[in-house]
Amino acid sequence: MSASIARIRPEANEAKIVYSIGAKTAAERPITPDILGFKAHNLARMAAFGLNVPPAFVIGTGFCAHRDDVTPEIWGDALTTLEHASDLRLGDSRRPLLLSVRSGAPVSMPGMMETLLNIGLTEATLPGFVRLTGHPRLAWDAYRRLIAGFGEVVAGVDAQHFEADLDAVRNGEERSLDFVALRDVAGRHLQTFAKEAGHPFPQDAKQQLTEAIGAVFRSWSSDKAVTYRNLHGLSHDMGTAVTVQRMVFGNAGGLSGAGVGFTRNPSTGAQSPWVDFLFNAQGEDVVSGRRTAQGHDELAAVAPSLWDELVQVANALERHFGDMQDFEFTIEDGVLFMLQTRNGKRTPRAAAQIALDMLDQGLIDAETARLRTNGLDASSLALSTISTEDGKSLSPIATAASAATGVASGEIAFEEDVARRRKQAGAQVILVRRDAETRDIAALELADGLLTQHGARTSHAAVVARQLGKVCLVGCETMMIDEAARCLIIGGVSYSEGTILTLDGNSGNIYAGAASVSKNVPEELLARLNQLRNPN
Repeated sequence: MSASIARIRPEANEAKIVYSIGAKTAAERPITPDILGFKAHNLARMAAFGLNVPPAFVIGTGFCAHRDDVTPEIWGDALTTLEHASDLRLGDSRRPLLLSVRSGAPVSMPGMMETLLNIGLTEATLPGFVRLTGHPRLAWDAYRRLIAGFGEVVAGVDAQHFEADLDAVRNGEERSLDFVALRDVAGRHLQTFAKEAGHPFPQDAKQQLTEAIGAVFRSWSSDKAVTYRNLHGLSHDMGTAVTVQRMVFGNAGGLSGAGVGFTRNPSTGAQSPWVDFLFNAQGEDVVSGRRTAQGHDELAAVAPSLWDELVQVANALERHFGDMQDFEFTIEDGVLFMLQTRNGKRTPRAAAQIALDMLDQGLIDAETARLRTNGLDASSLALSTISTEDGKSLSPIATAASAATGVASGEIAFEEDVARRRKQAGAQVILVRRDAETRDIAALELADGLLTQHGARTSHAAVVARQLGKVCLVGCETMMIDEAARCLIIGGVSYSEGTILTLDGNSGNIYAGAASVSKNVPEELLARLNQLRNPN
C-alpha cells in the first residue's frame, strides 16, 4: 500500500490536509506525526513496509481547532478514493462500506479520546451487508454495537442504558448470542437511543460519518483528555487527527477475533510477546475495559500458524520502529490485519531491561540505550514484593490478571471524591471499579492501586495505570460490586469502603488487610546499566 495527500485549499495551513492510506499514488512528501497524529502516521508506515493495513484516510490535526469546517466537501474525495480501494460504497444497499472513525494525537494518549465502529450500517444497508458477508449474526452484532457506541459518543447517552438492554437478553457471554437475540438487542437499542437522545438513531450513512467525525474531534476537549494532558504536561494546542478506515471484523465468527499486544512484557521487559485476545469480538471489547480478555494461549492453540504470523509481525515492528511496540490487530476469517502500533508504555524496570536487550540484539545503538535509561537507578528499578514472613501467613481472597507489577495496600474507594478525601487524610487508596475505564484518570492519579471486576491487561486504563506507576489488577470476575451499599463482595464476604486491601501485582493475588512490603533491587540489571554508562 501507499499513500497520497489531498490538499484542501491553497490558504490552508500545513496541518489542514486529508491524507489517504491505501491509495495508488505515492505521497508528495513525508508527513509528520504533528499533522497526521502518531496513530495514522504509524499506520501509514506499517502499510509502506508491507503489513496488511485496511485502507483509510486521515483528516489532519489542523482541523481540530476548526472542526466546524470539516464538512463532507472536505473529505468527500478521500472517501471516494477509499471506496475504490475497498470496492465498496458508503450507504450502498448492495455493497455497503462500513467504517471505523478513530482519534489520534501527535503523542500517545491511550483511551483518552473516542472511537466509533461500524459506521454506515442502516436499515437500508443491513440486508446488503448480510448478503455480502453471508453472516446475519455479524450484521446484527455490528448494528447493535453501532447504535450503542453512537449513542454514547455522539448523542451522550449513558452506556449503562445499553448495557441494561444487553443484560435483558443475554444469559452469560454475549459472544454466544445468535442473530435472533442480537436482532432483539438492536431493536431495544433503537428504542433506548430514541428515548434517551430525544431523536431517532440516524439512518443516513453519510450523516453517521459526519457526526462521528465531529464527535471524535470534540473528544480532544473531553474532561479525561484534558486531565491526561495536564498530568503529563502536554500542550492543549496540538489537536487530534481523525482516521476513517475500512472496517475489518473480528466478530465474524469462526477464525475471527480481536487483540491487543505488546512486543515485549511492559511490566518486566521479558522478550516474549504479551497479548490479550478475544475470539468473535471487536477491538473495543479488549481496550474499553468493559470486557475481560484472556492471554494469547487460546489463539496459539487454535490457530498456531496465525500466532506464528503475529510473532513475526511483532519482530518486524521492533526492527522497523526500533522500540517495544503496543499494537492492535484484528483477525477476520483467518486473515491478520494490523490496525495500530505505537511505542509501548512500560515500567522503569521494563524500560531498562528492554533497552539493554535491544542493544544486545543490535536493534538500537549504545547512545539510544543510554538515552532511554537516563535517570534510572536502584531506587526506580526496585520491585515491591510482599515480605517473606507475611507471604507465609497471608491467604489470598481472590486472584486477577496483573497489568502492572508491585504491591499496594490501601483503603477501598469507589469514587474520585472519596479517593481524594482519603488521600488528603494521609491514607493510601485502592480504587475499585467494575470496569477498567479511562474516565477514571483523575481518580487513578490519586490512587496507589487499581482493582477491577472486568477488563484486560492491555485495556487503555491498564496501560495508563502502568505508565503512572500504579499497581493494577484487572478481570477479577469472582468479585461483585454493590455500589448502593458501597462495598465489594468476594467469596460471600463483604468489604466496605474504607476496608484495607493489598494488591500483589507480581502474583495477581488480592489479600484482606495490609501486608509488609520489601524492596528488591535487580542487581544483575543494575550491573548491566552501570556497564552501559561506564563501558571502560
